[in-house]
Amino acid sequence: MFMNKIMNSFSEAVSDIQDGASIVVGGFGLCGIPEKTIQALRDKGTKNLTIYSNNCGVDDWGLGLLLKNKQIKKMVASYVGENKIFEQQFLSGDLEVELIPQGTLAERMRAGGAGIPAFYTATGVGTPIAKGKEEREFNGKTYLLEEAIVADFAFVKAWKADTYGNLVYRKTARNFNPLAAMAGKITIAEVEQIVEPGELDPDEIHTPCIYVQRLLVGTNYEKRIERRTVVTK
Repeated sequence: MFMNKIMNSFSEAVSDIQDGASIVVGGFGLCGIPEKTIQALRDKGTKNLTIYSNNCGVDDWGLGLLLKNKQIKKMVASYVGENKIFEQQFLSGDLEVELIPQGTLAERMRAGGAGIPAFYTATGVGTPIAKGKEEREFNGKTYLLEEAIVADFAFVKAWKADTYGNLVYRKTARNFNPLAAMAGKITIAEVEQIVEPGELDPDEIHTPCIYVQRLLVGTNYEKRIERRTVVTK
Protein backbone atom coordinates (compact mmCIF):
# COMPACT_ATOMS: atom_id res chain seq x y z
CA MET A 1 0.00 0.00 0.00
CA PHE A 2 1.36 3.46 -0.91
CA MET A 3 2.28 5.60 2.08
CA ASN A 4 1.75 9.34 1.70
CA LYS A 5 5.15 10.95 2.32
CA ILE A 6 4.21 14.54 1.46
CA MET A 7 4.21 16.75 4.56
CA ASN A 8 2.06 19.82 5.09
CA SER A 9 4.88 22.06 6.30
CA PHE A 10 8.56 22.11 7.16
CA SER A 11 7.71 22.66 10.81
CA GLU A 12 5.65 19.46 10.74
CA ALA A 13 8.53 17.59 9.09
CA VAL A 14 10.94 18.41 11.94
CA SER A 15 8.41 18.36 14.79
CA ASP A 16 9.66 15.08 16.29
CA ILE A 17 13.38 15.94 16.22
CA GLN A 18 14.29 16.04 19.90
CA ASP A 19 17.27 17.42 21.83
CA GLY A 20 20.35 15.23 21.39
CA ALA A 21 19.36 13.92 17.95
CA SER A 22 21.91 13.10 15.25
CA ILE A 23 21.38 14.43 11.73
CA VAL A 24 23.27 13.88 8.48
CA VAL A 25 22.91 16.82 6.09
CA GLY A 26 23.51 16.94 2.34
CA GLY A 27 25.17 19.73 0.40
CA PHE A 28 28.66 20.95 -0.38
CA GLY A 29 29.50 24.45 0.79
CA LEU A 30 26.21 26.22 0.12
CA CYS A 31 25.45 24.18 -3.01
CA GLY A 32 22.49 21.83 -2.72
CA ILE A 33 21.83 22.45 0.96
CA PRO A 34 18.37 21.70 2.43
CA GLU A 35 17.95 25.33 3.44
CA LYS A 36 14.23 25.24 4.26
CA THR A 37 14.52 22.21 6.56
CA ILE A 38 17.51 23.76 8.33
CA GLN A 39 15.54 26.97 8.88
CA ALA A 40 12.61 25.00 10.30
CA LEU A 41 14.91 23.25 12.77
CA ARG A 42 16.43 26.60 13.72
CA ASP A 43 12.95 27.91 14.44
CA LYS A 44 12.11 24.81 16.51
CA GLY A 45 15.20 25.40 18.66
CA THR A 46 16.24 21.77 19.16
CA LYS A 47 19.54 21.62 21.12
CA ASN A 48 22.59 19.38 21.62
CA LEU A 49 22.57 18.13 18.04
CA THR A 50 25.25 15.99 16.43
CA ILE A 51 25.56 17.00 12.78
CA TYR A 52 27.30 15.03 10.02
CA SER A 53 27.98 17.11 6.93
CA ASN A 54 30.76 18.13 4.59
CA ASN A 55 31.00 21.51 6.32
CA CYS A 56 28.96 23.84 8.54
CA GLY A 57 27.86 26.52 6.11
CA VAL A 58 28.69 30.19 6.69
CA ASP A 59 27.95 32.51 9.60
CA ASP A 60 24.45 33.50 8.48
CA TRP A 61 23.32 30.67 6.22
CA GLY A 62 22.94 26.92 6.02
CA LEU A 63 24.07 24.99 9.08
CA GLY A 64 25.68 28.21 10.29
CA LEU A 65 22.17 29.23 11.40
CA LEU A 66 22.09 26.31 13.85
CA LEU A 67 25.59 27.15 15.07
CA LYS A 68 24.66 30.77 15.63
CA ASN A 69 21.66 29.61 17.66
CA LYS A 70 23.94 27.29 19.69
CA GLN A 71 21.96 24.20 18.72
CA ILE A 72 24.91 22.05 17.63
CA LYS A 73 26.87 20.13 20.26
CA LYS A 74 29.13 18.15 17.91
CA MET A 75 30.07 18.70 14.28
CA VAL A 76 31.49 15.84 12.19
CA ALA A 77 32.82 17.32 8.96
CA SER A 78 35.67 17.28 6.45
CA TYR A 79 36.01 21.04 6.03
CA VAL A 80 35.71 23.95 8.46
CA GLY A 81 34.89 26.41 5.67
CA GLU A 82 34.27 30.13 5.86
CA ASN A 83 32.58 30.08 9.24
CA LYS A 84 33.91 32.39 11.99
CA ILE A 85 31.25 31.25 14.47
CA PHE A 86 32.46 27.67 13.98
CA GLU A 87 36.00 28.77 14.85
CA GLN A 88 34.91 30.79 17.88
CA GLN A 89 32.76 28.02 19.36
CA PHE A 90 35.47 25.41 18.80
CA LEU A 91 38.19 27.51 20.45
CA SER A 92 35.92 28.35 23.39
CA GLY A 93 35.06 24.69 23.96
CA ASP A 94 31.36 25.13 23.15
CA LEU A 95 31.56 22.93 20.05
CA GLU A 96 33.02 19.45 19.75
CA VAL A 97 34.56 18.88 16.31
CA GLU A 98 35.57 15.68 14.54
CA LEU A 99 37.38 16.32 11.27
CA ILE A 100 37.58 13.37 8.90
CA PRO A 101 38.82 12.99 5.31
CA GLN A 102 36.15 13.84 2.75
CA GLY A 103 36.26 10.47 1.00
CA THR A 104 36.00 8.68 4.33
CA LEU A 105 32.98 10.79 5.27
CA ALA A 106 31.29 9.93 1.98
CA GLU A 107 31.97 6.22 2.40
CA ARG A 108 30.79 6.22 6.02
CA MET A 109 27.45 7.63 4.84
CA ARG A 110 27.18 5.15 1.96
CA ALA A 111 28.09 2.24 4.22
CA GLY A 112 25.42 3.24 6.72
CA GLY A 113 22.76 3.12 4.02
CA ALA A 114 24.07 -0.17 2.65
CA GLY A 115 23.96 -1.92 6.02
CA ILE A 116 27.75 -2.20 6.30
CA PRO A 117 28.71 -1.45 9.93
CA ALA A 118 32.36 -0.60 9.26
CA PHE A 119 35.11 -0.78 6.65
CA TYR A 120 38.89 -0.49 6.34
CA THR A 121 40.61 2.38 4.54
CA ALA A 122 44.23 3.44 4.07
CA THR A 123 43.26 7.12 4.32
CA GLY A 124 44.55 8.69 7.54
CA VAL A 125 47.09 6.02 8.47
CA GLY A 126 50.03 7.61 10.26
CA THR A 127 48.14 10.87 10.95
CA PRO A 128 46.16 12.19 13.96
CA ILE A 129 43.06 10.73 12.23
CA ALA A 130 44.30 7.27 13.25
CA LYS A 131 44.34 8.02 16.98
CA GLY A 132 42.25 5.50 18.89
CA LYS A 133 41.20 3.55 15.79
CA GLU A 134 41.78 -0.11 15.09
CA GLU A 135 44.47 -0.84 12.50
CA ARG A 136 44.83 -3.96 10.42
CA GLU A 137 47.26 -5.08 7.74
CA PHE A 138 46.15 -6.40 4.34
CA ASN A 139 48.72 -7.52 1.78
CA GLY A 140 51.48 -5.70 3.60
CA LYS A 141 49.60 -2.38 3.87
CA THR A 142 48.05 -0.82 6.99
CA TYR A 143 44.39 0.22 7.08
CA LEU A 144 42.13 1.96 9.60
CA LEU A 145 38.72 0.72 10.68
CA GLU A 146 36.05 3.35 10.14
CA GLU A 147 32.48 2.96 11.40
CA ALA A 148 29.44 3.67 9.22
CA ILE A 149 27.19 6.66 9.85
CA VAL A 150 23.55 5.97 10.66
CA ALA A 151 21.90 9.12 12.00
CA ASP A 152 18.47 9.60 13.52
CA PHE A 153 17.51 11.91 10.64
CA ALA A 154 18.81 13.01 7.26
CA PHE A 155 18.13 16.34 5.52
CA VAL A 156 18.58 16.45 1.75
CA LYS A 157 17.78 18.84 -1.10
CA ALA A 158 16.76 17.53 -4.53
CA TRP A 159 15.50 19.11 -7.73
CA LYS A 160 12.58 16.80 -8.55
CA ALA A 161 10.69 14.01 -6.87
CA ASP A 162 7.68 11.92 -7.64
CA THR A 163 5.00 11.36 -5.03
CA TYR A 164 6.63 8.07 -4.01
CA GLY A 165 9.80 9.94 -2.99
CA ASN A 166 12.15 9.00 -5.84
CA LEU A 167 14.65 11.87 -6.10
CA VAL A 168 16.55 13.59 -8.91
CA TYR A 169 19.33 16.07 -8.10
CA ARG A 170 20.45 18.86 -10.42
CA LYS A 171 24.08 18.93 -11.56
CA THR A 172 26.60 19.80 -8.80
CA ALA A 173 23.81 20.04 -6.21
CA ARG A 174 23.90 16.26 -6.29
CA ASN A 175 27.18 16.22 -4.25
CA PHE A 176 26.67 14.63 -0.78
CA ASN A 177 22.88 14.50 -1.02
CA PRO A 178 22.45 10.91 -2.32
CA LEU A 179 24.85 9.63 0.35
CA ALA A 180 23.18 11.63 3.12
CA ALA A 181 19.77 10.32 2.06
CA MET A 182 21.00 6.77 2.64
CA ALA A 183 22.41 7.46 6.11
CA GLY A 184 19.32 8.61 8.02
CA LYS A 185 16.77 6.44 9.79
CA ILE A 186 14.22 9.09 8.76
CA THR A 187 15.12 11.07 5.63
CA ILE A 188 13.46 14.41 4.99
CA ALA A 189 13.77 15.50 1.35
CA GLU A 190 12.93 19.00 0.18
CA VAL A 191 12.50 19.48 -3.55
CA GLU A 192 11.60 22.19 -6.05
CA GLN A 193 8.88 20.20 -7.78
CA ILE A 194 6.89 17.00 -7.32
CA VAL A 195 5.56 15.03 -10.28
CA GLU A 196 3.30 12.01 -10.58
CA PRO A 197 4.64 8.43 -10.60
CA GLY A 198 5.88 7.47 -14.05
CA GLU A 199 6.87 11.01 -15.04
CA LEU A 200 10.49 10.46 -14.02
CA ASP A 201 12.68 8.40 -16.31
CA PRO A 202 13.84 5.46 -14.14
CA ASP A 203 17.38 5.95 -15.47
CA GLU A 204 17.57 9.51 -14.11
CA ILE A 205 16.56 8.68 -10.51
CA HIS A 206 19.50 9.20 -8.15
CA THR A 207 17.88 8.26 -4.83
CA PRO A 208 15.23 5.50 -4.76
CA CYS A 209 12.09 6.17 -2.74
CA ILE A 210 12.98 3.42 -0.24
CA TYR A 211 15.36 5.89 1.43
CA VAL A 212 12.88 8.77 1.74
CA GLN A 213 10.23 8.98 4.47
CA ARG A 214 9.17 12.66 4.29
CA LEU A 215 8.82 14.90 1.26
CA LEU A 216 8.20 18.63 0.88
CA VAL A 217 8.19 21.28 -1.84
CA GLY A 218 10.18 24.42 -1.10
CA THR A 219 9.92 27.77 -2.87
CA ASN A 220 11.98 30.95 -3.21
CA TYR A 221 15.35 29.27 -2.79
CA GLU A 222 18.24 31.71 -2.34
CA LYS A 223 20.99 29.30 -3.54
CA ARG A 224 23.75 31.54 -2.22
CA ILE A 225 27.34 31.38 -3.45
CA GLU A 226 29.84 30.75 -0.64
CA ARG A 227 32.71 32.63 -2.24
CA ARG A 228 32.12 34.53 -5.46
CA THR A 229 35.06 34.60 -7.87
CA VAL A 230 35.05 36.99 -10.82
CA VAL A 231 37.47 37.65 -13.63
CA THR A 232 38.10 41.23 -14.73
CA LYS A 233 39.58 42.16 -18.07
